[in-house]
Amino acid sequence: MSESKRTLLTGVDGFLGTHLSRALLSRGDEVSGLIRTGLDINNENGEITYHRGELLDPRSIAEVIRKCEPDVIYHLAAQTFVPRSFSNPRETYDINFMGTLNLLEAVRSLEMDPVVIFSSSAEEYGLVYSSEEQYIRLGERYSSYPPPIEIPELPVNENNPLRPLSPYGLSKVYGTSLMATYHSLYGLKTVTARNFNIEGPGRGGHFVTSHIIGQLLEENSREISIGNVNIFKDWSHVEDVVRAFQLLEERGKFGQVYNVGSERTNSILTFILLSMRELGYDIKGISSVVNGKELERPLEKVNGETFGRDVVWYRADEALLDTFQFEMDDIGINVHTGSGDLRITFDRKFFRPHDNPILMSDTTKISALGFEVRNSLEDIVSSQIEHMKDDA
Repeated sequence: MSESKRTLLTGVDGFLGTHLSRALLSRGDEVSGLIRTGLDINNENGEITYHRGELLDPRSIAEVIRKCEPDVIYHLAAQTFVPRSFSNPRETYDINFMGTLNLLEAVRSLEMDPVVIFSSSAEEYGLVYSSEEQYIRLGERYSSYPPPIEIPELPVNENNPLRPLSPYGLSKVYGTSLMATYHSLYGLKTVTARNFNIEGPGRGGHFVTSHIIGQLLEENSREISIGNVNIFKDWSHVEDVVRAFQLLEERGKFGQVYNVGSERTNSILTFILLSMRELGYDIKGISSVVNGKELERPLEKVNGETFGRDVVWYRADEALLDTFQFEMDDIGINVHTGSGDLRITFDRKFFRPHDNPILMSDTTKISALGFEVRNSLEDIVSSQIEHMKDDA
C-alpha cells in the first residue's frame, strides 16, 4: 500500500472526482477539493476539506494551493460536455485552457513540487481513419489535418495525429500541450491521462449512456430518442479509470501522455441493445422503420480479432463497421423482442455538427506500468442501470 499523501482535486464534485476522492480517502490520503464559489456541497462526514476558488482567478487558485500544500494535484475540472462546446466555445476554451494555465502558473510561482495529473480526453484524436474507404470519403473535407501514416489508425496510440472535431477536443489539445511545456521549461511533475469514454454509476444525465438508460427507465417506456447510433466508442468503467489515475500518480513518467481506455470499441447501438437486454428484454432482431434494413440476433457475440485485438464484439458492431449503417431517413429502428417491439427514434437535435466515427484505445503504454481492465461493457451497463434505479 502506498504512503498516504495530501491530495488536491479540482472538479472534486464531478463524476470522476467523486469516485476518485473516495478511493484516495480509502488509502488514507488527506483529501482537499476545489469547489466554485457559491456551489453547495454536502459534506456531512467531513472527510474532504473543501476550498472555494475559481480556476479563472489566478490569485484564487494560487491561494488554495498555498493552503493545501499538496503532494499531488488531480486536475479534473473542465467543461466536459462536447455538444455544449459547439454552442459556447469561449466558455470551453476559458475553463479548459486558461483554467489549466492558471493552475500550472500557481504551482510554478509558489515553487511547490506536487505531481500534477491532468485529465484530458481522446477527443484530442478526433478523426481517426479506420479504412482506406473512410479516408477517401473524408480526407478531402479534413485535408487541413495531418494525413495518416498508415491505415487503419486503430487501435489509437499516443503518437497518433491529433485531429480534434470539436471545440472541446481542441481545448484539451491546448491543455495537454501546457502540461508538456511546463514540464520541459520549468520541471513541473506533470502527467497527462488521455481518457476515452468514462461511464458507470453517477454519470451525468446529459451524457449519451445516461440519456439512453434514463429514457428506458421511464414508466411504460417503449421508445427512446437518440442521435447517431453508428458511432463507435471505447467505453471504460469509472472504477478502472480511478485505478489508472492512481497508477499514473505513482509510476507515470513526468511530461508524458498515457491513453486510459478499455482496448475495445462498440457502437452506441450496441450500448442501447445491451441496456434493453439488462432490463429484461429478449432481443430477437432489429429493422429500420423504413427502407427495409434488417439484422437478426444483433447481440450475438462474434469471435475474432478486431484491429489487432481480441475484443468482445457483437453482430450489430460487425454489421455497422462493414456497410450496414442507419441513416436519418430510416426514421429509426424497431427492436424486435419476445414481448413486442421497442422503438429507437432518430432525433436531429442529438446529432453533433462533427462526430468521431470510431475510437479504440491502444493502452500498451499504461499497461507497461501495471494497468489492466477489470470491467466489461456489460458491467458498465448493469452498474449504471442499478445506480439510476436507486436514484429514481
